[in-house]
Amino acid sequence: KTWDAAGDVLSRLAQARLRRGDCVVALGGGTVGDLAGFAAASYLRGIGWINAPTTLLAMVDSAVGGKTGVNLSQGKNLAGAFWQPLAIVADTEVLDTLPGRAFRSALAEVVKYAMIGSDDMAAFVHNNLGALLERNPDVIEEAVLRCIAAKTAVVLRDEREAGPRQALNYGHTVAHALEAMGGFSGDITHGEAVALGMRVAGRLSVRELACPAGDIAVQDGLLDRCGFPRTHGFDPGALLDRIEHDKKATGSGVTWVLLRRRGEPSTGHAVDETSVRAALAEVFAP
Repeated sequence: KTWDAAGDVLSRLAQARLRRGDCVVALGGGTVGDLAGFAAASYLRGIGWINAPTTLLAMVDSAVGGKTGVNLSQGKNLAGAFWQPLAIVADTEVLDTLPGRAFRSALAEVVKYAMIGSDDMAAFVHNNLGALLERNPDVIEEAVLRCIAAKTAVVLRDEREAGPRQALNYGHTVAHALEAMGGFSGDITHGEAVALGMRVAGRLSVRELACPAGDIAVQDGLLDRCGFPRTHGFDPGALLDRIEHDKKATGSGVTWVLLRRRGEPSTGHAVDETSVRAALAEVFAP
């Protein structure tokens, strides 16, 4: 998912002499979808594409919403486009071959929807997380459908992320910085990074918005049940520096998605450095 890879895909589309009436098919995980969608958006100023996600993470999150892009050395998804696919085809049976770590990683996004979404979504995740971890096919299908419905409802209101869609980035400010620090090598997966990012955002939510500590305890408990670590060996100071390069940074600095309570995300918060350092130190304590 790099600039060089995008150039290679675009060259291959040109070599194949694709025309505006043709389309690209993305068969793979979120990286494949982001790359193929970006190439489709760029080639001939935009041709159609179909997204066929083959990972749980892509099915419940990245395949929906039309975000495409590639990473630059300065950060994740800094080059990209909003380009909706003609169709999304998700066959949950392909998840039978998904390695355990990749499957569990996706559950961070499922927990995210439990924290920012409806009471019904939260209850579903709480009651069915064990079955998800056991890979119950019926529960997996229901989880995918619920996550797609939840994200679609938000995207229909705010496709270009000018307002409500920003809530979907809960946990991602830290997550993208973690992935960038790891060189996008896969040493830390997207889901593992999001889980840690949610832990940081949860602590900031308590400090900044008086979010009930019990709500964040529920979040942390769900993440614990998924097997996500409560800490990691990243240096908090270096991580704070990296956060400044996140694509959500504006002229006024980095803004955070926080929770007023479970089910009530709040966007656009500029948090002072002291509070951020304290939250990072708590989660990334040696």
